[in-house]
Amino acid sequence: MPEPANGATANPRTLLGWDFVQDPYAVYRGMRDDAPVHKVVVKTLTVELNAWVVTRYDDARRLLADRRLSKDGDQMPRIVERHKVGTERTDTPVVRNMLFSDPPDHTRLRRIMGRAFTVRRVQTMRPWIERTVHELLDRVTPGAVTDVVRDIALTLPISVIGRLLGVPDDRHEDFRAWNGVLTSVTAGMAEKQAAFRAAGACIAALIKAKRADPGDDLIGALVEAGDGDEALDDDELLSTVFLVMNAGYETTASMISSSVHALLVDPGAQRALRADPALVPAAVEEFLRWESPLNLATARFTVAPVLVGDVVIPEDELVFISLAAANRDPGRFTAPDRLDPARPANAHVSFGHGIHHCVGAPLARLEGEVVLRALLDRFGSWELARPAADLVWRNSLQFRALDALPVRFHRV
Repeated sequence: MPEPANGATANPRTLLGWDFVQDPYAVYRGMRDDAPVHKVVVKTLTVELNAWVVTRYDDARRLLADRRLSKDGDQMPRIVERHKVGTERTDTPVVRNMLFSDPPDHTRLRRIMGRAFTVRRVQTMRPWIERTVHELLDRVTPGAVTDVVRDIALTLPISVIGRLLGVPDDRHEDFRAWNGVLTSVTAGMAEKQAAFRAAGACIAALIKAKRADPGDDLIGALVEAGDGDEALDDDELLSTVFLVMNAGYETTASMISSSVHALLVDPGAQRALRADPALVPAAVEEFLRWESPLNLATARFTVAPVLVGDVVIPEDELVFISLAAANRDPGRFTAPDRLDPARPANAHVSFGHGIHHCVGAPLARLEGEVVLRALLDRFGSWELARPAADLVWRNSLQFRALDALPVRFHRV
């Protein structure tokens, strides 16, 4: 297996090592058993930070909904600067969307988004998503190697999010390229800032066009959200569209590729779904628990001391909640390291919990269900084109995603 470019080595107390990225669960098991929370070094997409990491399910679920853990985007740059490792400038941008806000701002932003991004809007996309998936699978040559990550998992969500927002088809690849830079752990700060500016300029142009002619898409609905407190200002609108464009793409792509991977390494689970396709929705939930697309929930900071077990996290400390660790906690899940497509009462936390529960969860679930049903229906036999031990997980502490997943699909 290749080593990372920076030559990092495994260190359970920093969570920065290559071995940890490839298989975090043994480390998380030890952390869960050792203490309720750990002070470690966490590498975000831009900077290394001294932060607390929560790994137990009950603590994770409670703290995801605890108002003493703030996500205030105005204050986050100050907190990041205080806890960063090293002296390099971070230039953390101030963002104004519902992911990085607290009530009452969050309440207003979530209400506006909720009226525009409805379950009905998601369900009306099902026929189009089904057609798009079948068009993608039409390009799969039976017996030839298909990279599920590149050809399916990354391709479908960018098309879905683009259509949802009303982004022209010829700009989808631009957003895919910009997102690749912004979520990279190797791209430099200057490159990330350039990608951020380019994406922001493109979104601003789209918003301007939608103000003149809203159309029947999410940006148009957000533009027409209302007046006064019920309207998004320009900064909020741009940040909200940027959030939907990126968050809904990266995590859904990870979920799709991890689901296919799970069915490849566990043939019994694949046989169970073939025997009873009605299990697919429950299986999607299990795949989300088995490999959470987000390893760590986005950063929070304490606005008051918080007791976790017998440990007090002081005020103004950064806290990351490990969704991946919580989803494998034997205190909540029976045989958590076993894949069970029919697992009952699967209360995983991959979409978060509380007021910041992922608003795009219904759309992600729909995409996962449609892809899996289509693959199982079309191809009666799947085989990895590379030994499972040689597959490489992306060098990221935030996302849990395969770099590539080469597969041979057969019609028999």
